[in-house]
Amino acid sequence: MKIVLSTIGKFHSFDLARQLHKRSALTSIYSGYPWFKLKGEGLPKGSVKTFPYLHAPYMRFAPNFAPIRLLWEWQDRFWFDQFVARNLPSCDLFCGLSGSGLHTGRVAKSRGAKYICDRGSTHIRVQDRILKDEYDRQGISFPGIDPRIIEREEAEYEEADVITVPSTFAFRSFVDSGVSELKMRLVPYGVDLNAFYSCTPRSKGEFRVLFVGGVTVRKGIHYLLEAFEQVQSGNKHLTLVGSISPEMDTIVASARDCEHITVAGHMRQDRLKEIMSASDVLVLPSVEDGFGLVLAQAMACGCPVIASENTGAQDLFEDGKEGFIVPSYDADAIADRLQRLADDFELRERMSLAAFERVKSLGGWDQYGERMYEVFTESVRS
Repeated sequence: MKIVLSTIGKFHSFDLARQLHKRSALTSIYSGYPWFKLKGEGLPKGSVKTFPYLHAPYMRFAPNFAPIRLLWEWQDRFWFDQFVARNLPSCDLFCGLSGSGLHTGRVAKSRGAKYICDRGSTHIRVQDRILKDEYDRQGISFPGIDPRIIEREEAEYEEADVITVPSTFAFRSFVDSGVSELKMRLVPYGVDLNAFYSCTPRSKGEFRVLFVGGVTVRKGIHYLLEAFEQVQSGNKHLTLVGSISPEMDTIVASARDCEHITVAGHMRQDRLKEIMSASDVLVLPSVEDGFGLVLAQAMACGCPVIASENTGAQDLFEDGKEGFIVPSYDADAIADRLQRLADDFELRERMSLAAFERVKSLGGWDQYGERMYEVFTESVRS
């Protein structure tokens, strides 16, 4: 079987590419990243094709002015898709990350290949609605997802032979939006156990809470800060790791003034395992998240997790065993679980061990790779 992948960045697509390469099924993977950003991905150079001319400068110079940013994002996806379509090699199946695979998918199908749309989050109209509601709730202006991108994604959903999503939360958003369950495939992501493992001891003298991800409205930072403030513990400390979006400047400025909070900003991935290993709990309170990869990464480091229902947590761990799953938009629920962990060192230790055992059972990315390969095989044979 000959498979071609495309992704505007890296995301989980390169983990999938490595799985396909192990099975001698990867023909090539296309990315908007330049080669020097991808040469450490463990794939032969000849199988990695790049079109970095719009995406690389966008990642470096993305403007805050919404109309220009939205236009750039649209052009980035459109021309990347055009490039992949023009250079698409002979294949049995094309799998494109949603938003930048429509034209290539059509070209692949015209040649008799199957087209799979790989969507890492909820249905794009559901995503847009959730974000608009949350921005309104926080009193922040939301430009919305570019209507051209929404239209393009919905055309991909219609054109694709199969749509893959990583969580039940994302799956339901498609079915509730009128997409047939017969077209959908649920395949939860994995975790790189070679990159994430326990490497730093935790301190009994401090209750360390961690957030990793974009410091954005979407990630529910407001609820975490409100919950952390409620925790009764003289030795508590919260670290926020991730790039800060402009709309969060005021909230983050207030957090910087708190002696119990560290705003660390962006952190290299090779350092994440150290801070995850040293933390007592990672909290991911997202209002919309297809699958929180940082949850599995923290668990691999022996760090229990607290996650909202809108993160794919139900597909990763059991509530009350490896961590806690709380209702979305609920700071009080997060505070309650944080307080339980702060008050009970033995609970933290039990959850730490259970979290590690859970992700170890996934075999890294192997289960994900095997399941996706089964989906591809089934699609080609149908």
